[in-house]
Amino acid sequence: MPINRDLTYFYRPRDPGTYMYHCHFEETEHVHMGMTGPCFVTPLRNEGATRLGGNLDAEYMGYVYDDDSTAYHREYIMLLTEVWTASHWSDSHIQLPEWSEYSPEFHLLNGRVWPDTILPNGAGHNPATHDLLPPNDPVTGAPIDRLQFQPVSSLVQCNAGEKVLFRIINLGFEHQSMRLQGIKMRVVGKDATFLRGRNGADLSYETNTVAIGPGESMDVIFTAPDTPGTYLFYNRDYTRLNNGGGTGKGGQMTEVRVFPEGTLVPQT
Repeated sequence: MPINRDLTYFYRPRDPGTYMYHCHFEETEHVHMGMTGPCFVTPLRNEGATRLGGNLDAEYMGYVYDDDSTAYHREYIMLLTEVWTASHWSDSHIQLPEWSEYSPEFHLLNGRVWPDTILPNGAGHNPATHDLLPPNDPVTGAPIDRLQFQPVSSLVQCNAGEKVLFRIINLGFEHQSMRLQGIKMRVVGKDATFLRGRNGADLSYETNTVAIGPGESMDVIFTAPDTPGTYLFYNRDYTRLNNGGGTGKGGQMTEVRVFPEGTLVPQT
């Protein structure tokens, strides 16, 4: 595609589930530089969902697949990526990185590392310049400028008893194992495929750790426990829970905050 040209890309989604998009030109470099993102298709039964202006079963926000077992009250995207600083240094100095030496020092959730993962979403965009606006500090109210272009929080908030959907996508180059401490998850879909056999057999399974390879997606649902509290969702490889090899916690980790029933309004 020549520079400064437009292209209309049309496709007709036929199968619901969690997908992803990424650059298909010099993709090793461009995917690593962040030309990636989530994409998901919802089943037809969600057409009347409350969040879309309809009046589908008000108890649920929607369904992952066309099956009652995949109902959920809240959904969150968990996009896993990595940063190898040497490649960024090489690009900024017009050098070619040696990708066979790939060794990322930062492991990200939705473009952020702990503890930034639990900071709020961005504040929208400037209507005049269309630039993204950074999130505001929940304590001081001051803008957090370093997160201006990483607007998506990974903080999970739900009420006790609610069903929460994680759309987990790995668009890094490494295999990851993500654990939800203290809560069982049910994997209901993989790579936009409902885990149901041709004979109708239920192939979903419960686990506290989701193993996900590069280019894979998983649809995972858990029921928030009756006991309010804070639970961790994190990479079980502790070498990936620091920032650039520094001291203290970092990397792919966030919090699941469970509130007493009825505390939070429905997610929109």
